[in-house]
Amino acid sequence: MTEGLQGPAPEERPQPSGRRNAQGIRIDPEMEAVHDPRRTTLSALVQNEPGVLAKISGLVSRRQFNIESLTVGTTTNPETSRVTLVIEEPEPGIRQVEKQLEKLVNVISVRELGDDAIRRELVVLKVHGEEPDKVNAITDMYGGETLDAGPRTITVQITGDEQKIDDAIDAFRQFGIRELARTGQTALARGEEWTTHAEEERYERTQVRQ
Repeated sequence: MTEGLQGPAPEERPQPSGRRNAQGIRIDPEMEAVHDPRRTTLSALVQNEPGVLAKISGLVSRRQFNIESLTVGTTTNPETSRVTLVIEEPEPGIRQVEKQLEKLVNVISVRELGDDAIRRELVVLKVHGEEPDKVNAITDMYGGETLDAGPRTITVQITGDEQKIDDAIDAFRQFGIRELARTGQTALARGEEWTTHAEEERYERTQVRQ
């Protein structure tokens, strides 16, 4: 009589963790665990083609990710653009955003930026102009620039990190803010570090061709 295969008894064998859903598919416990949301910045290098931003926006809206800002602009290479997303999600949600972006055909590389990354945004404010000297003083205090000044309104711009922009907006409220336009955040990695993983290789290729 042939003996059975050797091995641990059934009760000693490792058991998969996680419950099963209604379809019988086991759910990863990590995805079900409670994670506090955190705010972070993702930078994506994308092909500079029509419809790329629409695809990214569509992905974000379909998945209902909590996106605080999304900006896009050209890079040193006219064939590519940089998309910067500020999101607030639990850790699994952040990883999911990265994975979903990487699946898009026009996305070359995606990376979460560290806390030391250089982040900047711009705000344009139109305030009532009854106190021009005080408005100019606040503008100078935040290193801003007056774009337009008339008898009834003054329009200024301020650039800086998020905290500086928030503080400047609060400071201008005393004059009455009529209109406000804020760009959202754009960012680069600090120092010699490349912002996305694909950029060093692409930069070196352009240097060789030159």
